Amino acid sequence: MKNVLAVISPHVGGRAAGAALAGVFPGQARVTVVESTDEDPAALAAAHVIITGLGPVTAEHLAAAPELELVQCASHGFDYVDLAAARERRVPVCNIGSSGAEKQNVAEQTFALMLALAKQLVPAHTALTEADWALPRLQQSITELSGKTLGIIGLGHIGAEVARRAVAFDMSIVYAGPRPVDPETAARLGGARHVDLDELLRTSDYVSLHAPLTEATRHLLDAERLALLKPTAFVINTARGALIDQDALADALAAGTLAGAGIDVFDPEPPTAALRLLKAPNVVLSPHVAGVTRETLVRIALAAVQNVLTHLEGKPVGDVVG
Repeated sequence: MKNVLAVISPHVGGRAAGAALAGVFPGQARVTVVESTDEDPAALAAAHVIITGLGPVTAEHLAAAPELELVQCASHGFDYVDLAAARERRVPVCNIGSSGAEKQNVAEQTFALMLALAKQLVPAHTALTEADWALPRLQQSITELSGKTLGIIGLGHIGAEVARRAVAFDMSIVYAGPRPVDPETAARLGGARHVDLDELLRTSDYVSLHAPLTEATRHLLDAERLALLKPTAFVINTARGALIDQDALADALAAGTLAGAGIDVFDPEPPTAALRLLKAPNVVLSPHVAGVTRETLVRIALAAVQNVLTHLEGKPVGDVVG
């Protein structure tokens, strides 16, 4: 029997969520649930598989697990695993990208943030709770999504789901990424056009990030790139907080060179009280909820467990990212 260490950070459900994930396993594995990779050194040393839900797996953790055969990320993201150290150990690292487990809710959250910004829902709600009929003040800033250009950075499984919804809102779609999608997919996504990142930023009314966090994409939207955006544009981030230079974004919002931002992810998480975005004007914030509905968590657990079971059966695993 193989040993599986399930590392589920407290801010994404902790031991309770880990127990639910462990319960999906049949009898082929002995599962230990922890909230950090350091919590149970003996379980780490004996682990053949680590399943991690945003719990860091460092080079030191990998070195402390001599029996390790696989690291399975219970998410699309994999930035919290030291890929270089895993490659050196010849331990494959997988995510759940092809499962599409998170794509529906991330796409819905993306549009929830976009609509909240376009319709000024947060200031409108706050004003009404304070007996302030804010219509005269807000009506000049309330806009429509219809007819606007949505720029998607990363047209993968999640980005494509966002684009599909944008078609229903009569938005034009441009996207940036390593390579264009096939013509059939582009046509299905409303004639989505592949452009370089700078053109996307200059021409989009809404910019939505759906790229993985790597060293190449860290602070992809820095002060220089944020300055390319139109002052009427909005930035939406439901991917990873460090894709954006958070201080540069706060500067742009404070200076009025950017109309607003919808942010579901932060660097670090949870954010500290010192994060300037928490006090920035015209932001809508949510606590990394885009992948954690009841339905989504079940799909994530099933996808992660299925890949681990594939490994335990001696078959090639999917979604290898490192």
